[in-house]
Amino acid sequence: MMLFWNRGFEQTSVDDLASAMDIRTSSLYSSFGDKETLFLEAVEYYQNGRGSVYDAAVLAGKTAREGVENLFRVTAIERTRKDQPSGCMLCLALPTCSPKYEHLQKELDRLRDLSDTVLLKRLEEGVQSGEIAPATDLALLVDFFRTTLWGMSLKARAGASRETLMDIGKMALQAWPSPPLHKRTKKRPLPSTV
Repeated sequence: MMLFWNRGFEQTSVDDLASAMDIRTSSLYSSFGDKETLFLEAVEYYQNGRGSVYDAAVLAGKTAREGVENLFRVTAIERTRKDQPSGCMLCLALPTCSPKYEHLQKELDRLRDLSDTVLLKRLEEGVQSGEIAPATDLALLVDFFRTTLWGMSLKARAGASRETLMDIGKMALQAWPSPPLHKRTKKRPLPSTV
């Protein structure tokens, strides 16, 4: 997982993987079949482990906004940890690929879509609770937040500090849609004239 995360799928050789796992190349093939299968297992391992903190952060907020604030905070922390490669494995392990690996890209797209669905549902709850105006284009808001998160991943890989990523998250939250204006249910009495 760490090799794919750090170097990317295409730049990681079978020899690199066998060496990191302290096994022979033939053992790697007999255990996993091929590099692609091993990559997908590494991605699944990431999603169930270190990558699971992002959806959990969104769901942990008492409000939709708090969930998104949690997401940006956790992203800044996780993507700058010293005990793992910087950035996000789903963003960086296969950002582009040759056509023969398009099926791998589709699998990563599917996993990212699942995460987007978690975020979208949280924003829909915000609309239902009156926290977000009903006219808000929630799909576009999810796309905006996801694009910001991908950018944070690239910035982390380029060496940006945790504080810089925190500031980027705070800036992105300025796009948070205002809550709807509530109409008064009772008219104020007109002032009396003398």
